[in-house]
Amino acid sequence: MRLTILGGGGFRVPLVYGALLGDRGEGRVTEVVLHDLDAARLGAVTRVLAEQAAPVPDAPAVTTTTDLDEALRGADFVFSAIRVGGLQGRADDERVALAEGVLGQETVGAGGIAYGLRTVPVAVDIARRAARLAPDAWVINFTNPAGLVTEAMSHHLGDRVIGICDSPVGLGRRIARVLGVHDPAEAWIDYVGLNHLGWVRGLRVAGRDELPRLLADPGLLGSFEEGRLFGADWLRSLGAIPNEYLHYYYFNRETVRAYREAELTRGAFLRDQQAGFYAEATDPDASALAAWERTRAEREATYMAENRESAGAGEREADDLSGGYEKVALALMRAIARDERATLILNVRNRRTLSALDADAVIEVPCLVDANGAHPVAVDPLPGHATGLVCSVKAVEREVLAAAASGSRATAVKAFALHPLVDSVAVARRLVEGYSAVHPGLAYLG
Repeated sequence: MRLTILGGGGFRVPLVYGALLGDRGEGRVTEVVLHDLDAARLGAVTRVLAEQAAPVPDAPAVTTTTDLDEALRGADFVFSAIRVGGLQGRADDERVALAEGVLGQETVGAGGIAYGLRTVPVAVDIARRAARLAPDAWVINFTNPAGLVTEAMSHHLGDRVIGICDSPVGLGRRIARVLGVHDPAEAWIDYVGLNHLGWVRGLRVAGRDELPRLLADPGLLGSFEEGRLFGADWLRSLGAIPNEYLHYYYFNRETVRAYREAELTRGAFLRDQQAGFYAEATDPDASALAAWERTRAEREATYMAENRESAGAGEREADDLSGGYEKVALALMRAIARDERATLILNVRNRRTLSALDADAVIEVPCLVDANGAHPVAVDPLPGHATGLVCSVKAVEREVLAAAASGSRATAVKAFALHPLVDSVAVARRLVEGYSAVHPGLAYLG
């Protein structure tokens, strides 16, 4: 089976390849094609993969290309993990937004909109090419903002594009752990929302919802990251456990202040950190794998550091430093390729799952996966406060898609102005001006 990874020179590609090395079942991936626009990054990542594969006699063969059409032809699965504008683009997104006193995070608020405007045209081109060159392939989208980008691609690929994120999986795993559920597979996680905008409303084990027990116990609530991040009182008020990214909404002022006071934004930190990794990984006298592992450990430990600092949440726990999105991707691919039925939280078209949204809106919910793809499971309606936020953010995503399709500057301004975390139309106009000035890729906004 042939797997193509778009953004194949990306830092997290070794996580995916490492998961593939541990897959010993029938119908496993035997060939990995890495595509990237940067040949030097491809070379660095290929060195890491070669060291990973060294002790595995039948490791999947790895080839590289900078030609997108060549990468797509013959693919059975396509992982799309591109970053339009690179980490410098992410750093610029953060800087422009923070200068206006609003959040510049890559998936939330002004930064997420800017990233989406840059990324959607490229993702749409990939979707069109995949539909033409690999019509039977399944496209698994890693690219952020994951829900928005998956919806853009679904207009050309239908249900053959599925978005993934490890954030709900990590949240479910942490809740299960503090409740004493040693095997998360034994628990049904009632999770509903959009990508980076969802809530765990229940965790059922043997038919019994254990979440009320967690919400009633301050000691348990304070024993995991989201409990410390949001605080026990707020979680009890919600009657649910929010995805960690909702901290940007519920504690926006504190988070923006922490980001403005930080020595480096997250994007700038990763840009500098990964520049060091790619330089070391091309040194023939150094171990590329060792350099990658050191860099990854630091990356994971500093994840959402500003949020944890503003909330007094402390350091991340060791069990939360192991990532997870590669495991979700492999489980999804395995379920489809081998018809091994699985239940996974994924980004898929709504159909009739959430009545507040139309059928084509991409949402993040538990899905049953088999050879025919991912099928969202029916869920109870969200409470009013959550429905309002989901509908508001989905409306913004639709304006981003419209602006990317039309090139309308007025529609781009509307997208920024309607976001709950942008507090002024005047700010929205300045954001469009600022992003257009630093990102040549937004020159299409006339």
